[in-house]
Amino acid sequence: MAAALAIAAFQVLPANLWLTTGWQMAIGYAGVAAVLVGARRLPRRERLPWLLFAAGLGANVTGIGVGFVSSHFWHLEDLPTPADPFFLLLFPFCAAALAILIRRRETARRNWTAMVDATTITTGFGLLAWVFVIAPSAQGGHMTMLGETVQAAYPIGDLIMIAMMARLVRGGGRRGPTFWWVVSALGAFLAADIGWVVMGNLIDQGYVLRDMSWLYRGIQSISLLAFTMFGIAALQADSRSLSAPSGPGIARLGRAHLFLLTGASLVAPGLLAVELAHGEVKDGMAIVIGSATLFLLVVTRMTQLVREVERQAQQVRDLARRDELTGLPNRRAWNDELPRALEMARRDGRPVSVALVDLDRFKQFNDTYGHPAGDRLLKSAAAAWHGALRPSDTLARWGGEEFVVLLPGAEVSEAREILERALGATPLGQTFSAGVAVWDGEETSYELIERADAALYRAKAAGRRQISEAANRPEAAAATK
Repeated sequence: MAAALAIAAFQVLPANLWLTTGWQMAIGYAGVAAVLVGARRLPRRERLPWLLFAAGLGANVTGIGVGFVSSHFWHLEDLPTPADPFFLLLFPFCAAALAILIRRRETARRNWTAMVDATTITTGFGLLAWVFVIAPSAQGGHMTMLGETVQAAYPIGDLIMIAMMARLVRGGGRRGPTFWWVVSALGAFLAADIGWVVMGNLIDQGYVLRDMSWLYRGIQSISLLAFTMFGIAALQADSRSLSAPSGPGIARLGRAHLFLLTGASLVAPGLLAVELAHGEVKDGMAIVIGSATLFLLVVTRMTQLVREVERQAQQVRDLARRDELTGLPNRRAWNDELPRALEMARRDGRPVSVALVDLDRFKQFNDTYGHPAGDRLLKSAAAAWHGALRPSDTLARWGGEEFVVLLPGAEVSEAREILERALGATPLGQTFSAGVAVWDGEETSYELIERADAALYRAKAAGRRQISEAANRPEAAAATK
């Protein structure tokens, strides 16, 4: 609240350079002090990004004072001035802090989606910076080469900040109040820089703005707001969350992100349209390079989206064919697999057996130990049986406590031997009953399962913990006679 009042009061201060400069520096150094206080409350390993922010802010605030001295006492107005190194130090310090935060916040080694989005946004703004700031300063001829370099360094620094901000926002990590305060503070610095650029261009075009003190004060207030927001961010209760990862995730396209990406992609054609409207294309090569770069980035982003959709579709297909509890193939997957196995057995002339397996007294186990224990039994039994089967066998969950086993190349005797091995591996002292049927080469999948199911019922009726062989189909028995 005090900072807000101080910034509001700055708008109505008397036109006294000593007073306005001191007021700005007091607010700026207060923000730096708040960042240092907030950093001190954090564990040592989490302080570095905040200390880098404080160094960049401190240098920037110091630049205000150096600029006042350079102008008022030394009458140094043209670039470069002694204040410029202090102002420019904001960019590398903040970029280093953001790089550390991005690295700590993400569990994945590389987030290519976020990198493409950040590059797209930066390319769009970079083309604007080249056309309206960098190229004109290089062609103006009204300052030294060092001055032109310093003037170009500001938009380049802004572009680095835009790239790092976009990468931070499109990346992973927790997004509490501290995160958004930091993003807002960085955005305020960029807004102030854009304001100075626009005002400088207007002055170059002949507009008289020196008497509009409210405009200068307004842009300066945006910078003061940025200092304040950094201090607020550091003093937040959740400031530790700024470095905390949130686990793997997808950089999703929200409305704001989509708006930024769309705007960046339209920069090149927009600039071309403006220059055509003025009857002269002055930045044709820059627009061509920018357009080509943005086109390739958009194609790359589309490719990433398509691959992500394909990956998710494959996951959905896998989930639809896999039992959620045990991880085994489910009934749908089994219904696809069995006809293929029968057709392969018909082609190769090999036997194939199917067994239905049912845990004995599973309802009683559930009633005694509870459903969570029953779920654990199903999972551990599935794992134990899977380990007892051959690599070529398929175990699937049929439903409830029932499972089905596909035994390619196995006659009844071998199938019984495999199932007895699985019976001995059943965990927690539990048992199962099973019915096994060998395909007769003619019957359908449904008829084969039906015979195995009838054999399972006979095994349960015989006292459980039994492996019963299925009887032949009546049609097959009649044909044999």
